[in-house]
Amino acid sequence: MNNEENALQIEPVSSVMKMFAIITALAEHKSLGITELSQIVMSSKSTVYRFLQTMKMLGFVSQEGDDDRYWLTLKLFEVSSKALEYVDLVSLTEPYMASIGEKTKEALHLGVRDGDSIIYIYKVDAQYNLRMQSRIGGRNPLYSTAIGKVLLAERSESDIRQIFEKVDFIPSTAKTHVSVDSLLEELNDVKSQGYGVDNEEQEEGLRCIAAPIYDRLGNVIAGLSVSFPTLRHSSEKFDQYVSLLQDAASSISEKLGYKK
Repeated sequence: MNNEENALQIEPVSSVMKMFAIITALAEHKSLGITELSQIVMSSKSTVYRFLQTMKMLGFVSQEGDDDRYWLTLKLFEVSSKALEYVDLVSLTEPYMASIGEKTKEALHLGVRDGDSIIYIYKVDAQYNLRMQSRIGGRNPLYSTAIGKVLLAERSESDIRQIFEKVDFIPSTAKTHVSVDSLLEELNDVKSQGYGVDNEEQEEGLRCIAAPIYDRLGNVIAGLSVSFPTLRHSSEKFDQYVSLLQDAASSISEKLGYKK
């Protein structure tokens, strides 16, 4: 750890500290005025006012009319609920991933969408020496991953085009999609077959298969995938992996309240 990292650990960012002090104070009271808040967080009225206006613009606090009093909105609850949803999702998915990992000995990933990317929120490593290099919290493009494809497949064409409106399709291999139009063609197949495939589109010599996980409202909220080198691929294994993923994803979706 270098000196810069040590300094960052020892010296908190004062503006972030002030913001959370304001949030904590508002959480402990129904509403507060700028004068009261400035006394509680020990900052000037002008500083507190600037923070409140920024938080109001972002939707985290509300102010009725010209009243000097502010209160927290449900935006924080919304944000924390999403975090808890992922915690529940990982805990539900973990035993299924462990079971598939034991049967296939290949790498398993659980991924969710964030903008035009997927984020891996849980993984099970392959039991082979030759394995996919990935990490929890890692990102990859939606357009070149099996998980990305199942996260997109049931969205409308207009939604998909909007997601990729400002995205440059950067080919990782010769098989990577280079436009939203070619991706849309494949997504029709993904939707009808109920699984997505990355056929060496993200990394040469690596294939992935993914199945969608649904929430209680019928929205695809995550993808469950298995990744394996092409040298270990066979049509029999492919069919087995699809079945294992779809069965697990279906069971997880049911536990999340999804009904077909």
